Amino acid sequence: MKKKSLITGITGFAGSHLAELLLKNNHEVYGTVRWRSKTENIEHIKKQLKLIEADLLDAHSMQNLIRKTKPDYIFHLAAQSFVLSSWNAPAHTLNLNIIGQVNLFEAIREVGVNPVVQIACSSEEYGLVYPNEVPIKETNPLRPLSPYGVSKVAQDMLGWQCFKSHGIKVIRTRAFNHTGPRRGEVFAESTFAKQIAEIEKGKKEPIIEVGNLKAKRDYTDVRDMVRAYLLSVEKGKPGEVYNICSGKAYPIKDILNLLLSMSKKKIKIKIDPQRLRPSDVEILLGDCSKFKRETGWKPKITFEKTLRDLLDYWREHV
Repeated sequence: MKKKSLITGITGFAGSHLAELLLKNNHEVYGTVRWRSKTENIEHIKKQLKLIEADLLDAHSMQNLIRKTKPDYIFHLAAQSFVLSSWNAPAHTLNLNIIGQVNLFEAIREVGVNPVVQIACSSEEYGLVYPNEVPIKETNPLRPLSPYGVSKVAQDMLGWQCFKSHGIKVIRTRAFNHTGPRRGEVFAESTFAKQIAEIEKGKKEPIIEVGNLKAKRDYTDVRDMVRAYLLSVEKGKPGEVYNICSGKAYPIKDILNLLLSMSKKKIKIKIDPQRLRPSDVEILLGDCSKFKRETGWKPKITFEKTLRDLLDYWREHV
């Protein structure tokens, strides 16, 4: 009997990679779309998916979605996920990420199904991390430094509350940075790769515009990350929270230099004030020993391959 899996945000970066993985694992895959959703990330697998138009901010729409699908697993990935945008549109970020999740959980209760629900939480919840607190464990204080981080703390805590109050089988995954092919161009390593690809094709002057290069981030390949998402619902314990990360932090400057080393072009670097945040998290370095211990997961793809695949993706798309 095929497992039925529902992905909110299936057309997004992680959602599209997760859909591929679930199809390979013989799942019946449902996904939410909006009338204005861009579907290029799933175009190659679209015919194998069951796509349903649904709006997280419409409670009735969420009930119809759960009634139609009655899933075994729900992967809740849909969100406003760009930290910088959360400064410009805090109300939209909080509304979509928090109220959208409330509507999803209320629909689960209303319809009376009992799926395992993975919530894609974030390392941005940790926010202000002191030097003596790395690598970051799940028990670290949550001190979010952006409206996005605040919205993810709320999603995280709502998930725990729904587990305790209503017995919904919630797994909370705090993913650290993940990247790879199809990564949105607003994210640092992806915008670097896109700009290099444009310079190589003569579409841009040989100058890369950058933001804060001092921040350190713990990166995992998106294909390893979605493997972790699947393992979390198969082997994780409902009510628990899990860091998912590589356990190694890279300064953004080193990521830029590694991408530049993959191109033969001579390229200058220019700081763009528009790319700087009002406050930035200096270091995100995670400890995911708890998740590894309970599921056996470990990253398989090297960071160099991840960046090369990302650059090659942009070379094909600019």
